[in-house]
Amino acid sequence: MEGKEEDVRLGANKFPERQPIGTAAQSQDDEAKDYKEPPPAPLFEPGELTSWSFYRAGIAEFVATFLFLYITILTVMGVVKSPTKCSTVGIQGIAWAFGGMIFALVYCTAGISGGHINPAVTFGLFLARKLSLTRAVYYIVMQCLGAICGAGVVKGFEKSQYEIQKGGANFVAPGYTKGDGLGAEIVGTFVLVHTVFSATDAKRSARDSHVPILAPLPIGFAVFLVHLATIPITGTGINPARSLGAAIIYNRDHAWDDQWIFWVGPFIGAALAALYHQVVIRALPFKSK
Repeated sequence: MEGKEEDVRLGANKFPERQPIGTAAQSQDDEAKDYKEPPPAPLFEPGELTSWSFYRAGIAEFVATFLFLYITILTVMGVVKSPTKCSTVGIQGIAWAFGGMIFALVYCTAGISGGHINPAVTFGLFLARKLSLTRAVYYIVMQCLGAICGAGVVKGFEKSQYEIQKGGANFVAPGYTKGDGLGAEIVGTFVLVHTVFSATDAKRSARDSHVPILAPLPIGFAVFLVHLATIPITGTGINPARSLGAAIIYNRDHAWDDQWIFWVGPFIGAALAALYHQVVIRALPFKSK
């Protein structure tokens, strides 16, 4: 009997009836993973300017944004010029082109530059201190240059149709106000940048290592869904480089009249997403020292 009582006592200790739940369980899991918050990126990092990895990251952003504009604008042009959408991929196909290209390009460039391919994403990550101001400005410049070149190549292929089909430029559709367009861009970019933060969260990866997540997949899917929702309103910007590149090559007044919406909206949405992730999701300001 004494041996059996000993077995019961050991079993009770080994499998306690009450298990920690909620934040208590999460805290224990975090400690088990021994996760340490990385230090914030410095505002200026002069050493980056002498590193080849810095410049190759910018080149990767240029090439990725170039390919992004090339494929997506060609897709838009193919749909717009058709007399009936039934003979083309339609709006769903346009959304898949944007989302699919982001999935592929983020997958290809994430290990080199982080796979931003979007000034709004770069801006949001900068606000969260994930990269320096030097790198953020460099990325945005290279993204815009890549977008201009990508749209320019499309115009070279579609010389007769480019002007007629409005060059895939973003503008607020008839029946909607500029406020509607601005709101659509803010919310759409918030969805995208919030997904970027969640999919690339190192702490989440450490805590949920048993749940494999291919980060480019949810990011590309978010782009796809936002395009489905907002193509009828603004043509869907949520990427200032994409909007700028198409506007510069198309170069018509109605594209430039609304251009501010496709910078102000995405930057506000990115800032809100960064604030939400850092303060609410990660609760970094409330961490005990």
